[in-house]
Amino acid sequence: MRDPSVSRYSAGRLSPIRRAADLRRLRDEQFDVLVVGGGATGAGAALDAASRGLKVALVEARDLAAGTSSRSSKLIHGGLRYLEQLELHLVHEALTERGLLATRLAPHLVRPVPILVPLPSAGLPQRAWQRGYYGLGVAAYDAFAGIFGTGRGMPLHRHLTRDGARHLFPSLRADRIAGAIRYYDGQVDDARLVVNLARTAASLGAAVVTSARVTGFVREARQVVGVKVRDLEAPGSEEFEVRAHTVVAATGVWSDDMSQMLNDVGVRPGLRVRASKGVHLVVPRSAITGESGLILRTATSVLFVLPWGGHWIIGTTDTDWQLDRAHPAASARDIRYLLDQVNAVLDRPLTTDDIEGVYAGLRPLLSGEADSTSKLSREHAVVEPMLGLLLVAGGKYTTYRVMAADVIDRAVRRLGGPARPSRTAELPLLGADGYAAAWRDRHDTARRHGVTAGVVEHLLERYGTLTVHLLAMMSAQPELAAPLAGAPEYLAAEVAYAALAEGALHLDDVLTRRTRISIETSHRGTESAAHAAEIMGQALGWDATVRQKEIEHYLARVTAERQSQTKPDDETADAARMGAPDVRGLAADRREPLLEIDL
Repeated sequence: MRDPSVSRYSAGRLSPIRRAADLRRLRDEQFDVLVVGGGATGAGAALDAASRGLKVALVEARDLAAGTSSRSSKLIHGGLRYLEQLELHLVHEALTERGLLATRLAPHLVRPVPILVPLPSAGLPQRAWQRGYYGLGVAAYDAFAGIFGTGRGMPLHRHLTRDGARHLFPSLRADRIAGAIRYYDGQVDDARLVVNLARTAASLGAAVVTSARVTGFVREARQVVGVKVRDLEAPGSEEFEVRAHTVVAATGVWSDDMSQMLNDVGVRPGLRVRASKGVHLVVPRSAITGESGLILRTATSVLFVLPWGGHWIIGTTDTDWQLDRAHPAASARDIRYLLDQVNAVLDRPLTTDDIEGVYAGLRPLLSGEADSTSKLSREHAVVEPMLGLLLVAGGKYTTYRVMAADVIDRAVRRLGGPARPSRTAELPLLGADGYAAAWRDRHDTARRHGVTAGVVEHLLERYGTLTVHLLAMMSAQPELAAPLAGAPEYLAAEVAYAALAEGALHLDDVLTRRTRISIETSHRGTESAAHAAEIMGQALGWDATVRQKEIEHYLARVTAERQSQTKPDDETADAARMGAPDVRGLAADRREPLLEIDL
């Protein structure tokens, strides 16, 4: 639990000093719950457990949201296609979570985004059927979210004529549509939400340590009582044990690795997770003329075209992946597929020259009988393959809180004692408290601090009411008020704040996740690396040698990614991407090729 004499903000700072203190806690204390994995579900589980008054620790091998949770479509949504598949409980659950995030838990990070469902051009009878079919689906979507009330957090849908659709989205080809339906979903910076989850957990007393790799379980008889951890920021140090009554593995596409650590005692995992690769393109806002997003049906799935500040995000693919899980690679084939799909409805086709950024992520899907990953379930599961160890896997980003509550419910039952129900549906994340008033008063705030209203709006939409701390940093060090080199939409203060309060340990953490410079600039962050490294170096005490190594690593990573995106298939793209090693020196994340057996 947090010391009541310490403010919630101070208790939630993931600073270098805090990391050192939390490392000592890992070595010296026994925890009620130890969470392995720093994605949305893991950070959500740590927050859920800490909010119930439990003694909690979270360890993550890389950075917060370094895997799947920073590489999504940036949507908090119910999933229109799940309605079509009659997975009604999933839609209702997800839309309930969307409303909570947009109105109570994280209104500074989740906001409405309009999306058009284009109705294909056809004869009158077919047009009438399509409008009725899709209209019924979107109406049901609104109904599941709750037709009325502030809790839904999104406007209702609206039918549009062809002219109305092209007024909102002039780049749509007139000959391909007969009209559209506009609905709303939530948009989020997925990585920033995870950072806020982890910081909110830390503010309630959780120990949060990144660059801490779990190498094995600590067992007594047939019960897991902790894990073995190696601090990757101190490569010469010995691994150490962290003791806990319950270990929660929220490791996504690495879930099978957790089960394999128990192979020597013949434990069956209870679930299997299959990785599905999703690739997204980022293009400048000027490449497409529109004030709304699009959702397009493809042969295998759906495709989103979403406004993202001064950019568009186009995605995603949905293909099986069995290669490097830490850095899934987008191939030229993936990129061509996305361009072909979106160009079918645009009046000016996009080319590879329009692409600013590309990113690929892996969805952890519960493995089943389906051959296609697009048909596998988005439901989640909680299993206990061995006493003291809980695995949670599957699901989707939007329902991270539900998954976290489910697994911590199981942990609480194991611990015994009084019932402690989940509180996270009522617990705003750091930066959410007072957000509506802060937004209303943004012009006054700008005048008081001598900055433009645009600067305050930018900070509020990324940090919420924590904006006051960045403004204070800029007042104390005016050089931090300057734009970042190569990425003028970001401020130098944001880099310093990432290192001093948000747990960023490496240049890649800042350029890829605390900001999105790596995908939002045509240079992929290479022109920002030196300036950002200088700022981080001042905050973290890097000497010239460390700064140069950080820059060299980042440049090598960008080069490897660019090369992989020119390769024709997954295998060659993966080989090219592996040309740049992970900054944390991990080499144990590649799946071994499956043996081919003739039956």
